[in-house]
Amino acid sequence: MSKITPFDVSEYLENDKMIAEYLNAIIEEDDPALLLSAIGDIAKARGMSKIASESGLGRESLYKALSSDAKPRFDTILRVLRALGVKVAFNIQPSRHVSRRNHRKRGALHGISKAMQH
Repeated sequence: MSKITPFDVSEYLENDKMIAEYLNAIIEEDDPALLLSAIGDIAKARGMSKIASESGLGRESLYKALSSDAKPRFDTILRVLRALGVKVAFNIQPSRHVSRRNHRKRGALHGISKAMQH
């Protein structure tokens, strides 16, 4: 009889392209807990001790920050992502409507941008 072992995605995150594709697929799910778990998978694939050291976190703190029920600070996540070699970029969703308040902010930012060019 063969023994079934649990699936561990970290065993398949072999290169930067696979990691980027994994994160892009996860972010589409719009689930912060799932994203945190995915970051943990990548840290495991790269080596928790190495990522803890490069992020400036203790190994236990890293495990705690990436646990499924954790609510880590945003700067902690950014430090971990930086240590993983992951760059965060933002894009506007084409189907999103801009609220009036956001439209005013966008206008103000456009004005600031124009002023900086002169």
